[in-house]
Amino acid sequence: MATRDGTWAYRDAHGDFARTFYRRFGDGVAASIGVGTYLGDPTDERDESYEAAIRTALESGVNVVDTAINYRHQRSERAVGRALSDADIDREAAVIATKGGFVPFDGERPADPGAFVKREYVDTGLVDHEDLVGGQHCIAPAFIDDQLDRSLDNLGLDTLDLYYVHNPETQLAENSRERVYNQLEAAFEQLEHRADEGDINHYGVATWDAFRVPADHEKYLSLPEVIKRARAAAKSAGNTATHFRALQLPFNVFMADAFTVESHGGPEGPQSALWFAHEAGLDVFTSASMMQGRLAAEMPESVETKLAGETRAQRAINFARSAPGVTCSLVGTGSVEHARENVDAGRYEPLGADAFDAVFE
Repeated sequence: MATRDGTWAYRDAHGDFARTFYRRFGDGVAASIGVGTYLGDPTDERDESYEAAIRTALESGVNVVDTAINYRHQRSERAVGRALSDADIDREAAVIATKGGFVPFDGERPADPGAFVKREYVDTGLVDHEDLVGGQHCIAPAFIDDQLDRSLDNLGLDTLDLYYVHNPETQLAENSRERVYNQLEAAFEQLEHRADEGDINHYGVATWDAFRVPADHEKYLSLPEVIKRARAAAKSAGNTATHFRALQLPFNVFMADAFTVESHGGPEGPQSALWFAHEAGLDVFTSASMMQGRLAAEMPESVETKLAGETRAQRAINFARSAPGVTCSLVGTGSVEHARENVDAGRYEPLGADAFDAVFE
């Protein structure tokens, strides 16, 4: 797993980035730009392209790679594992994160997805039908436990640096909010045990809507309540402190809700997800930093002129990592060319706090 000595040595070996490019993560450091692996067809050619891109990023100063077991039907995790094994980098220098929650296919989409899920997960007892939402999502402890084991195998790792419960707000389509909080607490308790066993270092929640929407939204989850449940899970597991460490949520020029929507109760009133997470000591990893490529084509001129970077893509990345409390902005990186462009974004300074705030005035 990533260690203090390993990540700091990596930082020292890649000292040609702008100030604040590397940021604290636990007792080590993480690059403020990370590799995302969501997009792309489930093909061998795409696997090879991802592997080359990830190796390039890891060998060039970016030590954060994010994936999920369901991305490209487990192919993304396997590509990350091969790239990490082949790259000229110590394992202790890299922060590797993955997620569990969506039932994954294996290598390709089956002809009958419903029959596959029933045969492989429901009939085998891995998933109770009442815990399965939309035929595709489950966060029951036994399922998360199974998925973590599969992810470790796919990645070829003994320990994951960060494991997310993936989009728990999906459960709200068929369950009450209280039931979802209870489900999260049970999943967290299982992850606390896995942390004690050395299989993960930290865990968190990766979301799309949950933390950036108003409190009356159907997809809303309360960040204070989620943290409360993590603390309760740690206590139930016999731990004096929780291993709950991080959030993942979308943030970019067009999706700035995590900064602007104040829907989480803080000591002095409602706060945005970013501010609440910062004050709670959580690390935030932003997804959709390039809005799946859209920001390479268009960006508000009033914002773009304030950002540093040679290309529009670099300026978009630098906006995302300028937000207060952000540890790392994840960027889909499916080619060596894009990997190099994304890495080079880190040679430019992000916006300072006053300049970032001015964007919203």
